[in-house]
Amino acid sequence: MAELSLNVNGSEQRVRAAEDEPLLWVLRNRLHLTGTKFGCGEGQCGACTVLINGEPTRSCLTPTSAAAGAKIVTIEGLENGKLSAVQQAFLQEGAFQCGYCTSGMIMAATGLLRQHPHPSDEQILEGMNGNICRCGTYPRIRAAIRRASGAPAEKEPENV
Repeated sequence: MAELSLNVNGSEQRVRAAEDEPLLWVLRNRLHLTGTKFGCGEGQCGACTVLINGEPTRSCLTPTSAAAGAKIVTIEGLENGKLSAVQQAFLQEGAFQCGYCTSGMIMAATGLLRQHPHPSDEQILEGMNGNICRCGTYPRIRAAIRRASGAPAEKEPENV
């Protein structure tokens, strides 16, 4: 076990962890930040996405030692207790149903919008690739990302 210093949501945290212990477990079990979810444990679903130095990162695959000294942001630390533009857009668009993927989706979308403030649909698809929604709300997730970017909403197709 190593003593590691982590900067999580703007606060320095000292933790004891095996150097190869996934960051996900330290966040959830030691720091009690349970908004970051365990999904597949293989980095394939995105439920565990956090921002590390502004980049969306799968915390289930990231050794805690690799995150030491980096700036880690979880869903709990996005806007210091207020809703971020992405969170507000997800609410307005009804972009989630069961909610299990939501924190990972929001973190990935936040990272995407920091890199591409006004993303094209192709950039949205690429940026969100690998974040899986079991309920299939992808059109509403894309609409939420567009809303958060300030892009005009897409017109709903007319019933024929």
